[in-house]
Amino acid sequence: MGDPLDQKDLIHLPFLKEAQQFLGDFASPLDTFLTTPLGERVVTRAYARVAMAVRKGRSDQGRTLSRATTDALGIRIEIASFVLARIIVSCVKDRSLIERLCRYEAQLAYEALVEGSEKTRDLVAERIGFVPIKGSVPVVMYIEAVAGLREDRWRLVNREVEGGLVALTKSEADELMRERIRVMLTQQLPLSVPDTVCRYLEPITTDLLAMVKASILEEFGEIEEGFFPPCIKAIIDALAVGTNITHPGRFALTAFCHTIGMATTGIIELFSRAPDFSYDRTIYQVEHITGRGGTEYSPPSCATMRTHGLCVKPDPLCTKVNFPIRYYSVKKKSHLPREGGETSQGSPST
Repeated sequence: MGDPLDQKDLIHLPFLKEAQQFLGDFASPLDTFLTTPLGERVVTRAYARVAMAVRKGRSDQGRTLSRATTDALGIRIEIASFVLARIIVSCVKDRSLIERLCRYEAQLAYEALVEGSEKTRDLVAERIGFVPIKGSVPVVMYIEAVAGLREDRWRLVNREVEGGLVALTKSEADELMRERIRVMLTQQLPLSVPDTVCRYLEPITTDLLAMVKASILEEFGEIEEGFFPPCIKAIIDALAVGTNITHPGRFALTAFCHTIGMATTGIIELFSRAPDFSYDRTIYQVEHITGRGGTEYSPPSCATMRTHGLCVKPDPLCTKVNFPIRYYSVKKKSHLPREGGETSQGSPST
């Protein structure tokens, strides 16, 4: 296992094996523990973790709650709340909620590592299997680490590669450690949870699922194809007339529709407009892109759409945004009625 981590570090790194060993049988058996006063404290803290992840709250809010608990009991409560938060999202069985929690927890860990000691950072890098060698990592390790990142700066062709190693700055290495943690956490979920536990947590899971839906509606509103960007419309139109859609096109459409809150059934319905529609093949592809395989992919940027020949019939708004998803958001907001029945026509920022 190597050198041990300080107990106080386990508060911010509850996913590590040391944290689980320190927790021991603190909350066992779980169904009985949840009904105790101490269990209620853990439930309250776990709910707060997931709620902040849904609301995209600042991660330091979660860290502030945990900084005050540095005694052994406080550390165990914090670790147990992380475990229970994972159980809660597993009961909900919503990939969006799982992904939000994993991003949030990875961000908590990332900020703790950035602010912590080099010793702690190196120990965690060793634990998660991402250890830079003099500011570089092997190409295979790099490719695996950036698989879920869509920014052009992470593409291998844009990196400095020498002797099979990809050069990284310290801040880039920290970012990839965060991504490694996010992927690791996501791949572990959902957990297999006894029905008795999920039934006990049902009031909480129902509330959180409603919170997720409200969050998506707040960001994008009701789904309206009329506000889709020209590139997405073109893919849908091509499907309707039986045109063979490339993999990048299918990926772009699926990731875009999933991000704005369209259900899997709705996305499949779009693909069903194609004459060669195959339900089994389509549901496999859609579930993979939307997170069933462990990684929930983000919609591509306009630059990526252009690279794959998917940017077609751009209109004036296209020149003011860098992401198709941003086009949709701006277009919808520009048609929201103001007082007096007018619509807003503000200039968007990228």
